[in-house]
Amino acid sequence: MTVVLDTCAIVWAVSDPVRLPDVVSGILTADDTRVCVSAISCAEIACASQRGRIAIDRHWRLWFRHYVELNGWTVLPIDLDTVEEACALPDPFHRDPADRLIVAAARGLSAPVVTADARILDYPHVRTLWKG
Repeated sequence: MTVVLDTCAIVWAVSDPVRLPDVVSGILTADDTRVCVSAISCAEIACASQRGRIAIDRHWRLWFRHYVELNGWTVLPIDLDTVEEACALPDPFHRDPADRLIVAAARGLSAPVVTADARILDYPHVRTLWKG
């Protein structure tokens, strides 16, 4: 199975894994799961760290790269196909560019998004994983 982590899921998987529902934790640690993260999540973590919205134990660049490598996650690039899909998502979806890129990447892989974000959970045009 392939999954795409939303930025909140990345932060919680690393810093506060008890916030992840048991079903999500099980999927993320399964041997047959390919866990992907969008490169845009690095930017979101950088901004959140610099603005004091999240506390991480090292510079955001080192933090992101360390945990991607440690967990064996695949970083998805922001390529032209992903940008085009993000800008052409079927309505209704909000305008947050990071969320749009994450959803577009997941749709391109036919993979669910692991997220607690209600705006993504409620979006009917992408599969999601988050059961509490």
